[in-house]
Amino acid sequence: MQLAWEEYRQAHPDGYAYSRFCELYRRWRQQLDVVLRQEHKAGEKLFVDYAGDTIPLHDPQGGPERQAAIFVAVLGASNYAYAEATESQELENWIGSHIRAFEFFQGVPKLVIPDNTRTGVTRACRYEPDLNRTYHELAMHYGVGVLPARPYKPRDKAKVESGVLLVERWIVAALRHRKFFSLAELNQAIRELLIQLNQRPFRKRPGCRASLFQELDRPALGPLPQERYEFHQWATARVNIDYHVDFERHYYSVPYMLTGQMVDIRATLTTVEIFHRGERVASHLRSPQPYKATTVNEHRPKSHQQHLAWPPSRLLHWAETVGPATAQLFTEILQSKPHPEMGYRSCLGILRLGQRYSNQRLEAAAGRAVSTGACSYRSVKSILERGLDRQPVDTPIARPPLEHSNLRGAFYFDPSQTPRVQ
Repeated sequence: MQLAWEEYRQAHPDGYAYSRFCELYRRWRQQLDVVLRQEHKAGEKLFVDYAGDTIPLHDPQGGPERQAAIFVAVLGASNYAYAEATESQELENWIGSHIRAFEFFQGVPKLVIPDNTRTGVTRACRYEPDLNRTYHELAMHYGVGVLPARPYKPRDKAKVESGVLLVERWIVAALRHRKFFSLAELNQAIRELLIQLNQRPFRKRPGCRASLFQELDRPALGPLPQERYEFHQWATARVNIDYHVDFERHYYSVPYMLTGQMVDIRATLTTVEIFHRGERVASHLRSPQPYKATTVNEHRPKSHQQHLAWPPSRLLHWAETVGPATAQLFTEILQSKPHPEMGYRSCLGILRLGQRYSNQRLEAAAGRAVSTGACSYRSVKSILERGLDRQPVDTPIARPPLEHSNLRGAFYFDPSQTPRVQ
């Protein structure tokens, strides 16, 4: 009060005297709402939040320092506390801190009371807040309920507020003169001080937080599940026209019938699952390569599958089953193009002609096309439609050199050449 009055007089030199200031303060204090004293049942509630202060992490190579966030969890009945440092307050760290807190307490409470942080609550509401989907999955896995505090009502989580204050005083302040170069080193120091904090005797009652935890909360906590929760990251995306969805700059295929539809993506560290209206429609191994695609052939339409099923080796193998002339024709077509894929359509067109004509006629038409140098789909089609494959190929007759008195010969242009005798 003395400090508040001195600051007041600095701003208002002709203001109230100290006695009058205290009298007005007490009159104002009587107008405040009364505070509900909450009785916390053993093992019922766990209050979680981040401390306002951070601890710097230094780079051994001399790079810029990073600020580690301090996660705090406090049980309601015993005030038994847990604290750890994380790289940030992102979703993955938020979920991981909950998992490690449950394992530290060796059990799970019935309710978790977080703040309305964007990491855990997608839409804050006094009556029906919306939880992050991953956070909801965590609660379902451990069988706990999540009841965010009301917006702008810090008294709803007074336990963790006082726990944060204790952590800042007895842990963060105690480490302010030390330098840490890794998160593991920092958490080791926090764990040592955390044990001392929980074992520090109460001032106004017998025992400490650790003894009260063993007496009240520990027997009342629910058991941990047999398997640890695996972090899932959820996202929504619209299926592109190439029946792929984009997740972290990598493209994963879905059945082509879902083109243009909205789907849900659930990603773990190793897998990516895609859901449409609650039904899983695709599952892929997670890939870290950006701007690449992971595609399941069955997700493609039949026409796309057939188009991709004809590499040059398969085209040539089919041509060899018809005959050597057809194989030579395909080779000529593929080699005449700057890129073999440019000749795919011509070869596939000739392959389709094999559905209308017999192999004998197709082989004869291919032989005629090769001999005449007309190696193309249109030439083979024209040969078959006109029936030229049934006619023998005309062999050009070799003619003798033309002799004529008006021909000058090489001697006329180059005197060193021997003249030809007529």
